[in-house]
This record gives sequence, C-alpha cells and structure tokens, in this order.
Amino acid sequence: MIDLENLTITKARKALDAKEFSAVELAQAYLQEIEKKNKELNAYLEVYDDVLEQAKASDEMIGRGESYPLLGIPLAIKDVILIKGKKVSAASKILENYVASYDATVISKLKKQGAIFLGRTNTDEFAMGGSTENSAFGVTKNPHDTSRVAGGSSGGSVVAVTSNMALGALGSDTGGSVREPASFCGIVGLKPTYGRVSRYGLIAMGSSLDCIGQIAKNTEDARIIFEAVSGYDVLDSTSMSDNLKNKLKAESYKLKADTIGVPWSLINAKGVDKKVKENFQESIKKLETIGFKIKDISLKNLDLMLATYYIIMPAEASTNLARFDGERYGLHIDGPNLLEDYTLTKGAGFGKEVRRRILLGAYVLSAGYYDAYYGKAQNIRNMLKKEFAETFQDVDIIATPTAPFVAWKIGEKSDPLSVYLADIFTITANMVGAPAISIPSGFVKVGPSQIKLPLGIQFMASHGREDLLFEVGKKFEEINSPLEEYP
Repeated sequence: MIDLENLTITKARKALDAKEFSAVELAQAYLQEIEKKNKELNAYLEVYDDVLEQAKASDEMIGRGESYPLLGIPLAIKDVILIKGKKVSAASKILENYVASYDATVISKLKKQGAIFLGRTNTDEFAMGGSTENSAFGVTKNPHDTSRVAGGSSGGSVVAVTSNMALGALGSDTGGSVREPASFCGIVGLKPTYGRVSRYGLIAMGSSLDCIGQIAKNTEDARIIFEAVSGYDVLDSTSMSDNLKNKLKAESYKLKADTIGVPWSLINAKGVDKKVKENFQESIKKLETIGFKIKDISLKNLDLMLATYYIIMPAEASTNLARFDGERYGLHIDGPNLLEDYTLTKGAGFGKEVRRRILLGAYVLSAGYYDAYYGKAQNIRNMLKKEFAETFQDVDIIATPTAPFVAWKIGEKSDPLSVYLADIFTITANMVGAPAISIPSGFVKVGPSQIKLPLGIQFMASHGREDLLFEVGKKFEEINSPLEEYP
C-alpha cells in the first residue's frame, strides 16, 4: 500500500522511476481517497473519467526511460484554469456546462511533463472570496474541522492536497487566494512574481493582480511545480521575459537571504488574533536562532493597502465579467428584449458576492467617480510599489503572519467586510507584484473542544526572487518540524 500521508512529489518521483509502484497504482490510490472523502469535504467539483488513461500514458513514458519532475504525479486543478475538452465553470451557474476549447499554458506545460489531472476543484465563484463559501456548488470544508471554512478562493485545491486527495495542485491568487487557505489548512501555498507564470487560459478576475499559484505539502514540492509551469509565454502580454527576470534578479542579487524585515506595527494592530501574534513571535525567534537578522521595518502607507485593493480589484473584476452576457457562451435566459436577456441571465447566473463586486467596480469606474476612486487608487498603488522596492534594498525577506486569525466557522462571517479583513497580510504581494509563500507555522487550540487549527507564516521577496523564498521556506520547515502547538 502506498503511504499517501507521508508521500511527497520528490519521494513519488524516485519511487516511480524505480518502479516501486506505477503511475496507475498511484492514481488509483488517490481516486480511492477521493471516493472516501470528497462527499464530505467537497473539494472536487468533478473527478475526470480519464484519470487512469492518463496514468497509463505516464507509465508508457516511464517505460521508455523518460523522466520529468511531474511525470505520473496526480494533481488537482482549480476550476478557473482551462483544460481542453473539460468543463470549467469558475464555480458559477453562468458557466456551469462550459467546455474549454483550448489548454491554459500551464496545462500545456504539465501535459508535456506527463502530469496526471485528477479533476477540477471547488472555488469561490470566479475566485471572489476568502472562504470558498461563495461557490454555486456548495462550501468546501476544512479537513481539520469540517464545521469551518477551508479558506479561499483556492479552498478546493488546498483541501485536495491537505486530505491526500492529490499530491499537488494549482490555484489562482488575486489577493491571497492560494496562501490564505494554505494557512488555514496547514500546507504550503506559493504566489509567484506577477508575470512569472502565464495567465493564458486562466479565467480572469483582476488582470493586474491574478497569478496562478502552486499548492503542495512542502516548499520543495511547491518549487518543483513552480519550475514546471513558469517561464515566458508569447500568448500572455503580461508575461515576464527571461531578460526582465534576470535584470530584476541582478538588481536585488544576493546568493542567500540573511535579513528579514518585520512590520511590527501592522502585526500588532487591532484585529490580529493574540494567538496568531504569539505564534508569529515564536517563529521569528526560531529564525533568529539559525542566524537570520530581524529588522523592524516601517511601511508608512501600508494602512492604505486594503482600501486600495478593494477599489482596484472590483474595478478589474467588473470589466472582466462583462463578457459573460449569455450571448456567446454559458447560461442564457430569454427575455422580451436584448437588455432583459442580459439582466435575466446575469441575475440568475451570478451569485451575491460576484454581483456585489461588479456593482462596486462599475461604480468606481463610472463618470464622475473614476478620478476620485480608481485613478487615486492607482496613484497610491504606484507609491506603494516604490516604497516596497526601497524596503527590499534593506531587507531580503518580509515576514508576516499569513492570516490575522484561524479558519472561521462556516456561515460565521455574514458581513463581507469582516471577510475582506482576512486579506490584510496577503494582498500586499499582489498589489506590488512580488512573490510570497505561506509555510505552516504551528497549531492553536480553539473552542470548548480544544480542536487544533493550523497557522501559517508568510515570506515575501522582491520581484523575481522566488529562490530566496524557497531557501527561507526550507530552513523554516527544518527548524519548525514537528510543528509545535500553542495553547
């Protein structure tokens, strides 16, 4: 029997190449776990019917002596990334039966490596949310406590990996949508530098913020998936060329990270749970013990980040979602005239959170309000980018908690503003385009039953320096294993 609990991509690669088990046997093991667990957790919206055929093709490649890092590795794919011939719905009724007509660039790269796609995973509708409660097809539940959210919007992908229903996964991260659920569920979530991974074939929410992120059990596995899907893509106009990547790396070049900046004023702010602060402080002390210098940094405009994000993101989302009008693809409801076609289709097809963001985005882009809101937000964003570029001249890494609190109970946060506050630490990386990673940092016991819930620490680096994130992430895993509990 394959030990899925302790299996990593690195271990699976060695075992597959040594023929200790086949890709078919590995895929079957994950399909059995999905059969046992998915009904309760609701991580997958669809398990593909050709998984074993894919696995047989992978075994044939291995039999020919081929070996790639992800050959025969079973992955879960968030339901916003296109796979040709497969349904992709963005967890929305408006795209419920839409079948992709082409592969996303990340999918093309994974297919060349012989990776196995197990199925498409649940998400907040059009990736709009921080809990995966906003899916049109039900809530994804946290494996550590099924009465709690998994986090979002990539909750389905994260839960699939956490509960051994996939060995790795892809998600999308617009404001923390890979890192926040990774923190809530106790695994690793990576958001790359904007442009390092092609967005071609990703259903867009906020085009200047969206990144395809990597989800795995540990830092090394996240690195393997990242290396497999990253690189310049002529099909994505925002894709980072190798020349630009090398230029950015040269400008901030350091062989190793040695200085970690901590914005203590933000971490000690109201709204950050006491246990989260204590866990973070302990994590920073551990990093000090292995030689990292810790520097208190002051980011004077950081308090503007959340408000700025929630102007720019809805504006871009409302523009991107204008294309879903029921005339070309997806849901269509007939009305007495074209305008009624639009209103009936969108009213029935879009959920409450999506409609909320469309309305907000349309408002800040409207005549008379554009300069007052959207234009001003873009000016602040540019100011923040400059401030972070200057900060990274003094420190190699910026560390914060990943989320200000643990996973909340399903339905507990009925006020959308309270959910938006969960993004306070994660949105920064998306706003300035920098890479960031969430690493498990321990557990806390909560509630009368003293159930253990995971916490995460977030590391952010300057543009193009994912290598520093992998270095620090691996070192932190070494000193923080086994994960400690905090009362």
